[in-house]
Amino acid sequence: MKFPETVKGIRPMTDFEKTYQNYNPRQAALDEARALLTAAAKAAMADGTLPEAELPAFIVEIPADVKNGDIASNLAMAGARTWRKAPKMIADALLAHLPSLEDSVFSKVEVAGPGFINLFLSQSFWAGVVLGACANKEYGRTDHGKGAKYNVEFVSANPTGPMHMGNARGGALGDCLAAVLDWSGYDVTREFYINDAGNQIEKFATSLEVRYLQHYDSSVELPEDAYHGQDIVEHAENFIKEYGDKYVNADSKERRKALVDFALPKNIAGLERDLGRYRITYDKWFRESTLHNDGSVQRVIDALKEKGVTYEQDGALWFKASEYGNDKDIVLVRANGLPTYIVPDIAYHYNKLVTRGYDKAIDVLGADHHGYVPRMKAALTALGLDASRLDCVIMQMVRLVREGETIKLSKRSGKAITLNTLIDEVPLDAARFFFNLREPNSHFDFDLELAAKQSSENPVYYVQYAHARICSIIKKAQEQGVELKTPSDDELALLNSKEEKDLIRHLSLLTDEIVSAAKSYDPAKITHYVIELATLFHKFYNAQRVMLDDNEGLMQARLFLCKAVKDTIYNILTMLKITAPEVM
Repeated sequence: MKFPETVKGIRPMTDFEKTYQNYNPRQAALDEARALLTAAAKAAMADGTLPEAELPAFIVEIPADVKNGDIASNLAMAGARTWRKAPKMIADALLAHLPSLEDSVFSKVEVAGPGFINLFLSQSFWAGVVLGACANKEYGRTDHGKGAKYNVEFVSANPTGPMHMGNARGGALGDCLAAVLDWSGYDVTREFYINDAGNQIEKFATSLEVRYLQHYDSSVELPEDAYHGQDIVEHAENFIKEYGDKYVNADSKERRKALVDFALPKNIAGLERDLGRYRITYDKWFRESTLHNDGSVQRVIDALKEKGVTYEQDGALWFKASEYGNDKDIVLVRANGLPTYIVPDIAYHYNKLVTRGYDKAIDVLGADHHGYVPRMKAALTALGLDASRLDCVIMQMVRLVREGETIKLSKRSGKAITLNTLIDEVPLDAARFFFNLREPNSHFDFDLELAAKQSSENPVYYVQYAHARICSIIKKAQEQGVELKTPSDDELALLNSKEEKDLIRHLSLLTDEIVSAAKSYDPAKITHYVIELATLFHKFYNAQRVMLDDNEGLMQARLFLCKAVKDTIYNILTMLKITAPEVM
């Protein structure tokens, strides 16, 4: 199954579809409620019912319990001090001055308790939710972000070895976060930062060199801090197959370069291949070496010197990071004249925010990067940038669990479990879904048995089954000669059972949930949303018959509601690059 980032532009939209483009029913209702109450307050002040004053800050929200209204406001309580009246009197005054609801999305407004204002949404609003979910092929997409340019950098695994479980979580999280931002109206670039320079490459070169020389002289010892993986041995053996002993007596610098030039591209190609298996494709692969080669690294050092935020001590160049929010100063250039890893990282973020002009740079980082964030923000601030344009998502560790026991080693290799091992053992849909079941900063147990289960216990299977079930319902209806028609508002008004109302209400929340997930950098909000949607659908289906012989209007309304749910599940799953099967 292909997972397009967007289906926009395939064909012109119909007028019906245009009506619901960027449709966010929840936000529209909240905005209209605020506008109505603001107009009422101004009208009450204009005729002297309330004293003339600046409108107080107030809340309009969807209450946890909607029995007393779909939207609630505290304007009367918030205005007690402003207007020097009891909240109940203020609320009554506001209702008396409320504009006509005839052309609004509300059917009535009531005062409850000491002055709560409760607004009830009209049937036409709920009908619009069902119609919108069916009409808009990308229901949930909005222009909230206004096209702001966001760079999401994730995984960025060391190219000197295979990817591990942390990369598996970071890959699913980063890719789905990018999708959520895209659907929220941001112009998103997915980026992989290749660390192809610095200490890790020197260590990579040393490891390759030793394994190469060991082939001809077994007495050559591998340093303790070198890379000991089997992949290094394989690279050396493949190098020998191509070049033999050509570099045995060569200068070490020449030999190391030849080995790295041979092995590193293969590793990078392997990263791209393995991530492709994981349904991740990047818009940009950015090499650290370019920052060294084009002078960016040196320019950062020079710029910090010019700004007077550096000093020399013990032969090293230090950055006064403690003056910019970090807990201590940091070394920029070692006594041996070599920059520390932080310098190219500063240059990289400067490149993203200034050279390439992204409005926001988002880094998805591992749990060991907490100290990294204040250091980077301190450097950007010192360079004159707004450090709030850099956001870092710190994700916690993952434990693999089978039969209640933590898995520490791979049976195949005896080493840490790699991304490829995981993909071989776990369905891709489950991997991508499970890694986004918890917010990034929470620890997570990945249950291998549960991920492979084809039952309602498995959350992704549960959601996919709801989609397949609805496909089956619609197919059977068509086989029985029932033509799916767009129902009228009156027919949609027949959807008044608790199960139907709960389902429609949940559908209305989608767009706002996507925006909320984008704001909080938490795709788990969307997996939770779609699980709840599937749960509400199953409740509806078990309580209400869809195919009816005696009520054509209600049958069409229920079929249309089913389609709205199916389309919404499809949109969410494809957004997360998870398959939406029609048969299970």
